[in-house]
Amino acid sequence: MANLLHHPLCAFSRSIRLAFAECRVEYELNEERPWEWRPEFLTLNPAGTLPVFIPDDGVPIAGAYAISEWLSDTMDERAATAFQPFPGNAAARAETRRLVEWFHQKFYEEVTDYLVVEKVFRRFGPQSSSPDMAAMRAGHDNLRYHMTYIGHLTETRSWLAGDAMSFADLAAAAHLSALDYLGEVPWEEFEPAKNWYALVKSRPSFRPLLQDRIAGFVPAGTYADLDF
Repeated sequence: MANLLHHPLCAFSRSIRLAFAECRVEYELNEERPWEWRPEFLTLNPAGTLPVFIPDDGVPIAGAYAISEWLSDTMDERAATAFQPFPGNAAARAETRRLVEWFHQKFYEEVTDYLVVEKVFRRFGPQSSSPDMAAMRAGHDNLRYHMTYIGHLTETRSWLAGDAMSFADLAAAAHLSALDYLGEVPWEEFEPAKNWYALVKSRPSFRPLLQDRIAGFVPAGTYADLDF
């Protein structure tokens, strides 16, 4: 069976788990600790990053964006599904890709890297240390800007990229879910973004993520609550 190497709190991995669930892709889930730099893992992805997907043909696909494109390219090979990662015409697909890049690059660099990486991954790495509090303050400040932007998108569109749910929604929700596990999202201050996230969070594809647990970190009280 196909295999996905992931870490439970890796936002990139979470976005692919959501996409696979929406597209009903069958696969085995295996946890990888990228900070261990296992030779076998580096053979699959010399960059040492997650996720890495090994489909039935055995040829590894590394990175959330490459995997999402594989998912889109192989739609015709699987049973029909209502969900398309990049729906619509060329312009609509371009907008979805723009927002995927926004969340998987800009949001990650300005928020997730400062909060999740500092708070969790730094603890387990080979040179483990306490979080950089200045970095975490920057992450909190940047998060407010991004939450405002998400709210703007949800107030002007049905979903983040347009009329249909897309991989952009899953990428954004993946990052926010990792932050939400740690109790880092001030939902009460951003009602439009909260309402959109509640829609994504209530989908069946989200249930496995809400069951994730990370050793040493207890999830926030509302993490698995659909009526948060």
